[in-house]
Parts: sequence; C-alpha cells; structure tokens
Amino acid sequence: MSQSRLRHVLVLNQFALPRTEGGGTRHVELFGRLRGWTSLIVAGNRNNYTRRKYHHRAPGFVTVPVTSYEGNGPKRILNWLSYTVGAIWVGLRQRHVDLVYASSPHLLTPLAGWFLAKVRRVPLVVEIRDLWPRSLVEFGFLREGSRLHRVLTAVEGFVYRQAARIVVVTTGWEDHFASFGLPPEKIVVVTNGAEPEDFVPTVDRDTARRELDVDGTVLVFAGAHGPKDGLDVVLDAAALVPNATFLLVGDGLEKKRLQQRARDEGLKNVRFLDPRPKERLADLFVACDVGLHIVAPVELFQKAMSPNKLYDYMAAGLPVITNAGGAMERLVLEAGCGLSAFARPGSDPARVLADCVEQLADQPVDERAAIGRRGRDYVERNASRTVMAARLEDVLDAATR
Repeated sequence: MSQSRLRHVLVLNQFALPRTEGGGTRHVELFGRLRGWTSLIVAGNRNNYTRRKYHHRAPGFVTVPVTSYEGNGPKRILNWLSYTVGAIWVGLRQRHVDLVYASSPHLLTPLAGWFLAKVRRVPLVVEIRDLWPRSLVEFGFLREGSRLHRVLTAVEGFVYRQAARIVVVTTGWEDHFASFGLPPEKIVVVTNGAEPEDFVPTVDRDTARRELDVDGTVLVFAGAHGPKDGLDVVLDAAALVPNATFLLVGDGLEKKRLQQRARDEGLKNVRFLDPRPKERLADLFVACDVGLHIVAPVELFQKAMSPNKLYDYMAAGLPVITNAGGAMERLVLEAGCGLSAFARPGSDPARVLADCVEQLADQPVDERAAIGRRGRDYVERNASRTVMAARLEDVLDAATR
C-alpha cells in the first residue's frame, strides 16, 4: 500500500510505554507493526509501575503531563483526569484522524476516545484490558450496588455501545459482555504476546549468572508488584524451597512491603531487582531456569487474563509455572511449556507452588530446555506480536468500512 493511502489511528492509552521503559509495551509493539496504518500513541508521562516521570521522543509516540499519586485516593482520580484532558487536547490538534482507539483500564480514557471520535466523526474502537468496575469490586475498593458502582457500570455500558468494535485481551469475558446485550461479533480477541526474536540474549548464561551472582535453580518474576499480582505466595514458597533463588524484578505499590517482609523472615533466597526495559529482559532471562506467572487469588483474574510476562517467558524459552486457573492454565498445559500451580480448594497455595518449583528443579537441563522450546514455538505460531498485529489490523479495517 502506498504511503498516500495509509490511514491514521489515534491511540489513547495512559499507561503505554516505549521499549526503553520497564512495563507494558503492547501498543508500541502492535501499532508499530501495522502495514496499512500510521499511528500516534498518546500516553501519560509517568511510568505506571515506577510512578516516575520519563521522557521519550519518537515518531508516533507522545506523552502528556499527568499528576503524581500514591495509593487509591483522590489523587489517583486526579491523575486520570489530567491524562484525559491532555489526551483530548492532543487529539483535537491532529490534522487527520481516521479512527480513534481508546484503551482501558480506567473508563475516562474510553470516554475521551468517544468524545474525540464524535468530534472528528470517525469510528471508535475500545480496548478492554481489565473489567472496570468489576475488578474494583473484587478487590474490595468499591461496594457492589453502591451509587458509584451504578454510575461506573452505566458509563461502562455507554462506552461499549458507542464502540464500533471492542478489542479484548482474553477469552472468558463473554458472559460479562452478553450481560450488556452486546452481539458476540462486536467483540474481538487480540491477546498480549511477545516476539521471540526480541528475546535473543547478548551474553551467555555463565556471564549473566556471574553478573547477577546466582547459581543453582533460579526463578524469575518480571512485572508489576501490585495487589493484583499476589506475590506473597512467592515468599511463602521461597521459605519452603530455600535452595532455589527467587528474583522479583519490577516495581509497584506492594514492593516495599514485600521487601520488608523478606527481611523480617530472613528469606535470603529472595532478591528484589529494579524494573528492566523490555530490550534488556533477554539478558536477564538467560540466567534463569523458570519464569513465574503469579496472580492474586481473585476470581476475575483466575478465570481470564492475558499477561505480557507469561508470553515474555515463553518467547525467551523459559519453562513456566502459573498459579492462574482458566485460560492461562489451559494455555500452559496445552502448549506443554510448564506446570500449573493453581491451588484447588483445600490445598495450600504455597505448597503447591513449591512442589512445582521442586519438580522443575529436579528435571535434567535438557528436559527443561525442551519444555522451554515448546513455549517459544507456541508463541511463534500463535501469539507473536506480528500475528496479533495482523489481527488488530483486521479489526481497524472492519471498523472503518
């Protein structure tokens, strides 16, 4: 397709990050691979994982100022509002837009997308990466049936009805959307994923291990350290498997508390590392033996989710342990790339996780490598960024017909 015929999509995602930052790079990687579209991603200028400001200038990516916050009080709402105002301002100043693509989790971004799509008289595609306000209820931040809950649910339904298409990152939410009377064909799954070629290390395993000062069996969790990640179970399991090293890489609201707990309990085999940008993860993973995909024991996350970190481990050829049920458990078991540590009723989650750690630690190196290769092959065929970008492009094309 010639450059003159390329269409332009305005992408609103407060939490989008470039590959130079540690965190979610879904939109940079997907929209950068579109063949028939150009894109402008509008993000907030604070990394949602570290809460720190960052500066990034690149074609197709701009940031708007957002306020700082800690916790879940009024300052967090002000943070969302500051992004919403900034994103609308950027959107109104664009000379040409063919489609607006607005990504959750919070609902102010899809509302901003609806406003801009209305003003520009173009279609709106809404991406749902977390079910709000349902997840707020499940974590105890919002009382179901309260006035605020009813308002947010009404906003949620309004956004869904205004969208030409709704992109979701996982299966398992079908009943939720059906409760709003949405036809199934309006919902399209574009999962998270990873590009295996991005996970080729620049150092060998021995060098990487010397730099990290680790030996023996090394397990890694690379991602946010927040309430939804449920990382206490990793510390519980570490106490049961003292001869394995657990690396927790990232940042988030729970990190300081987890660090203090590890110190208080003398967990010498648990180490906390700073977040790493996506482009440096391969040199970390080559030193590790197993990738940990851990989520809090919340029904919403156990039933359906699509975490970047799981696909990153698989793309890097690491065997995986997941404590999630539902779609993620099925993915790992069907791909043959790891073990399920999903704790059934009556079982001890830490003991189940520790048993999986010991099982993989006891396997010969070549068998673990074969498990890892199966995960990499699965991502290559089914969940690479290239595959997902092609699916996303089909969605954008259909929305503008």
